[in-house]
Order: sequence, then C-alpha cells, then structure tokens
Amino acid sequence: MNTFEGKKGLVLGVANDNSIAWAIAQEILAGGGQIGFTHLPDKPDDARRKNWMRVNKLIDGEENAKFLVPLDVQNDDNIKEVMSTAEKEFGKIDFLLHSIAFADRNDLAGDTIETSRDGFKLAMDVSVYSLMAVANAAKGILNDGASIAAMTYYGGEKCVPGYNVMGICKAALDATVRYLAYDLGPRGIRVNALSAGPIRTLAGRAAGVDEMLKLYEHMAPLGRNVSHEEVGRSGAYLLSPYSDGITGEILHIDGGYNMMGSPGRLLEMVK
Repeated sequence: MNTFEGKKGLVLGVANDNSIAWAIAQEILAGGGQIGFTHLPDKPDDARRKNWMRVNKLIDGEENAKFLVPLDVQNDDNIKEVMSTAEKEFGKIDFLLHSIAFADRNDLAGDTIETSRDGFKLAMDVSVYSLMAVANAAKGILNDGASIAAMTYYGGEKCVPGYNVMGICKAALDATVRYLAYDLGPRGIRVNALSAGPIRTLAGRAAGVDEMLKLYEHMAPLGRNVSHEEVGRSGAYLLSPYSDGITGEILHIDGGYNMMGSPGRLLEMVK
C-alpha cells in the first residue's frame, strides 16, 4: 500500500541500520513517502565523516531520500538551517520523526541519585528540549493535519533500574508530547510517542538491553520480544493519515509487557 504517496517529511536521528528511526523510515519509503534525513554532526577532525557515512550508506540509491544534513539539536541556528533545507526541498511537510536522546555514560553507569548537575542538564537538553525546539522550528512548514512522533520508553513511566537519568528524561519527554499535542491541536497536527520494548540499538546497548530482552521474553503476554520491523510499522502508522484521530498518546510496542501487574509466566520458571 502506498500509504505515504505524496507525503513528505523529516526523519531525525538515524545512527545506523539498527536504529529504530531507520526501521520507521524504511516503511515510509516503501509506502511512497519522501524523506529528508539528518545525522549527528561529525567532529571537525574526522576526515572520513563517519556519522554522515553510516547514514548515507543506508539511503544511497533510495530515490525518495531527498537529502542528508547534519543536525546539532543544541544549536538553534542549525535547527533552523535544517528546516530551511526542508522548506526548499519540500515546501511543506507532512510528518516529522524525532528519534534523539543522549546521556553521559558516567551518569548512566551510576545510581540515579548521583547524576551530575551538568550531566542532567545535558541529558534533558538533548533528549527532551530538542523535541520542543524542533517542533517549534518546524511549525511554519508543517501542513495542517501533519504528524510528529517521538521515541520514548517504559522507563519514563515506571522505575527501570539501570535506565536511571534517561528514565527521568523520558518522563519529561512524555509530558512534552502531551503539551505539544495541545498547542498544535487546533491545526490538526498530532504529536505522539512510541514506546518500544528492548531492541538492540546503540542506545539499547548502553542501557543493558541484553538482560531486558530475557525479562520481556518471559513476562510479555506474547512470550517474545518485538522486532525492528514491528516497531517500524507502528511508527509509520503514527506518522500516517491512518492515525489521524490520535494525539498525545504513547503507543507501546512491547508484546504487552507494559500491561502486566505481576511477573506472570516468569513465576513458573522459579518454582
């Protein structure tokens, strides 16, 4: 189905072929959508431009991948430059995927209570405020009825040991989604978030995903973990016209893990 035929938008945050953002982008491209991509800025002394190269390798040959530019979400001028590029290429856009988060490894490794002040500010700025900054910069080129989606995680709703300061960031991100949904609602612009179960990505490995994969497999009602493809389809759904009555929501793609009030079948293993 050409769900995205004639639709244009931005995908922010693809790092490599394991990125959830890439899984979603593949669904959009397969559905006929046109996408402008961003990548993490490369260091000035990186002659190989590794971040650019990783994403360019993925989109090379994709006719509907229209551009690839660096994005530093802590730089408002750079955010404006990306939106200007999108406007020149597309005019107006119909969807925007925000898949950006970061916390210093030293802060993630320790107890949450030991998070440094500077580390907290950095994590909140990159992981939370960036959604607000990007949405605000994009509002002038978003079509009425457009869709914005962000990536969250269950660690923002419940305490997930090891997720630490990033869980606090995701809680703030979830609230930001609701308030942006309210602000943009009069134009029919929807803002939602996807909450995927553990998946092997760069961010997932930093949060100890391997142990969580085992837990989800035994606790989730479906008795398994979810795949990149499943999350990709769900993300594309939220960015498509098929979800045009949904805003301010968190869509869980976790095999039902989030609805459990007890360890469920996991108890059978410890008897």
